[in-house]
Amino acid sequence: MSSDFSSQRATMVESQVRVSDVTDYAIQDAMRLVAREAVLPPAKAYLAYADTEVEYAPGRWLLKPRDVAKLLQGVRPKAGERALAICAPYAAAVMAAMGLEVTRLDEGDLTAPSLVGSGGPYDVVVCEGAVTAVPPAWCDVLAPGGRLGVVERHGQVGRAELYLRSERDVGRRDLFDCAPPLMAGFEPAAAFTF
Repeated sequence: MSSDFSSQRATMVESQVRVSDVTDYAIQDAMRLVAREAVLPPAKAYLAYADTEVEYAPGRWLLKPRDVAKLLQGVRPKAGERALAICAPYAAAVMAAMGLEVTRLDEGDLTAPSLVGSGGPYDVVVCEGAVTAVPPAWCDVLAPGGRLGVVERHGQVGRAELYLRSERDVGRRDLFDCAPPLMAGFEPAAAFTF
């Protein structure tokens, strides 16, 4: 059985991305080109364009197409910028197709990317998995004017957040509601309650 992934890609952009107020043509165009199925195990390729999160490795999930598009639109990636994609293989491919220089961080200590040897500081940092709290090091690798897009989730509630670095500080702004699964290693710490 073969799938026509190119027509599924076009349908995904028209029915999940554009209708969700993703108006950035560069993101739409890149999503029409990037083969989402290429970052999934072959047994899950049929789910590439479904309106769902898809586990591509143990404890690692691709965001829904709508959510990754809205997250990217929130961080406003521009050709020529430097980006760090943390457990974000699809977002990395989309940003590369948009002309960004992308570094991927998929293994090791994900909470502590460093500037040494990583190519940072970065104009854009994106994570496709949900976390309970953003590790401080993710903001530390942002260049002045840099933007971090990530989903923070507490219980059943999740919200995509935009962190912005100024010359002196980092601010945060809510983008939209979503609730993808938490990434492995970013679960809440166990606590005792009565």
